[in-house]
Amino acid sequence: MNAPLDQLREAVGGIPPAPAPMAAYLEKVRTDAFRVVDEDVDALRAAGYSEDEIFEQTVAAAAGEGLRRLDAGLRALG
Repeated sequence: MNAPLDQLREAVGGIPPAPAPMAAYLEKVRTDAFRVVDEDVDALRAAGYSEDEIFEQTVAAAAGEGLRRLDAGLRALG
């Protein structure tokens, strides 16, 4: 593929796995990101997660899903 995408894949892969309690939120990020609201993030903060943890996991889930969809589109074209 190309270097920037490879770097993104590596960066996303280097983020530690999400804690199990974040699973529902991250699934929402992957499948229905437009439905994520402040209350979702507030609930994670109330559960003890830091802003940095929430941000890193959110970006990893969104970027990972974007890459998955890109790969699927490229397979369909080629």
